[in-house]
Amino acid sequence: MIEQLITGFGDAMTVTNLAFIAAGIALGIVIGAVPGLGSVTALAVLIPVTFYMSPLAAIAFLVGVNKGGTSGGAIPAILLNSPGTPEAAASALDGYPMAKRGEAQRAMKFALYASVTGDTISDLLLIALVVPFAAIALQFGPLEYTTILLFAFALLAGISGDSPLKGFIAIFLGVFLSTIGLDPVDSTARMTFEEVNLYDGLPLTAVAIGALALASIVEQLFDLWYGGREPAAVAGEKLPQADTALPAREFFGHWKTIGRSALIGSGVGMLPGLGVTLAAFLSYGAARRASPEPDSFGKGNPAGIIATEAANSAVVGANLVPTIALGIPGNIAAALLIGAFIIHGIVPGPFMMTMHGDLIYALFASMLMANAVHLIIGKLGIPVWALIARTPKTLILPPVIVLCIVGVYLPGQSLFDVAVMLVFAGVGLVMRRTNFSVVCLVIGFLLGGMFETSLRQSLLLYKSDLGVVLESPIALVFLALTIFVLVRSVWKSSLWQGGFR
Repeated sequence: MIEQLITGFGDAMTVTNLAFIAAGIALGIVIGAVPGLGSVTALAVLIPVTFYMSPLAAIAFLVGVNKGGTSGGAIPAILLNSPGTPEAAASALDGYPMAKRGEAQRAMKFALYASVTGDTISDLLLIALVVPFAAIALQFGPLEYTTILLFAFALLAGISGDSPLKGFIAIFLGVFLSTIGLDPVDSTARMTFEEVNLYDGLPLTAVAIGALALASIVEQLFDLWYGGREPAAVAGEKLPQADTALPAREFFGHWKTIGRSALIGSGVGMLPGLGVTLAAFLSYGAARRASPEPDSFGKGNPAGIIATEAANSAVVGANLVPTIALGIPGNIAAALLIGAFIIHGIVPGPFMMTMHGDLIYALFASMLMANAVHLIIGKLGIPVWALIARTPKTLILPPVIVLCIVGVYLPGQSLFDVAVMLVFAGVGLVMRRTNFSVVCLVIGFLLGGMFETSLRQSLLLYKSDLGVVLESPIALVFLALTIFVLVRSVWKSSLWQGGFR
């Protein structure tokens, strides 16, 4: 492994690759610093831009966008008390009080250092664990994959909102939409309505950008149009250097919080569907319980910022463990990265390490290098990010809409793809307004093909004998976990408490 990683550094340490990593991190921070956008929007918009890049440069660029976008959400949370992303809401609890005391730059440095440290720990865990995970995954057959995907769907639906039923409806809709196109077994057309553009199915990029990015942007524009006011920024600070400096000794004095939060974020990232927001609030709660002064949290305690940002960024590396080893995304950002892998001819899953080992280790090296680049860009750009966070949404959002349209059109130069994006922007907007999970829809669409294939292979292989599940320990374990998650979700849901009690 060490030799392969050294070779990966040799492949990744080029001027071109470093330039794409730096560009990805800078763009991610900029988009993440705009309240309401974040790394998912950044990835959805920028994936089409990578179409003409080499696979390594493209994936390294997108990983940089994800890293920068995840940490960038803390900037408006600290300066405006308006989190750029949902997970950054926990950073605002202590970051904004620090900014009001005139310590905005120190708060942003705490956030940046914690983000880079948590990200590095997570990347090291990814490198150490992905090979054993892939080796185990090679023992899986169609039956095991079917039960694993059922478990992933159940887990995602159970935590996607107050109603697991709505989560399952969104997942089912995504799986249903994934069946549009030619049947993978006998190549008969399914729900194509004699439209040639649908023979290959709905384009993933158009669905993802429409439902995730464009729907979110349109929703924010509607909110602004109907009288929503943007938050006021903290007054600019002009403090002596001693008040804005953050010595390494002071930061690493919180090493227990850093380590605990990075492990929590990594653990959450490895489980499909849990997401970054859960990691942020779990870590914040753990830090508060472990603190000798829990009452200081929410009043400007730097440990609150460290706990949140270390956990947030630790998810970025850890969610690639199931993505690479199993082909199952850890969260929506990983789901979008799977789309990028597929665009460049790389199929995620247990054979990925065997067929594209050189590329994967070069990607690991790029991720470690990206952390160093992230630290440099983040530290130099703190005054600039503050200006971006204060830029009105009315100036930011319209150009992003143009980028969405151009990004969907360019890869296939197809207006049909643009039309699909606009349709799914409407679908995403309706789902947001009715509290259905757009994330469940997109992940259901992404994994629908894999689920259909593994299920049909299992039925053919075992002649529709359901009792064969009892003969596979792995399938039995994941089926039991699926039932447990379903029962627990229904028990705790508002649907159960309000409708069945």
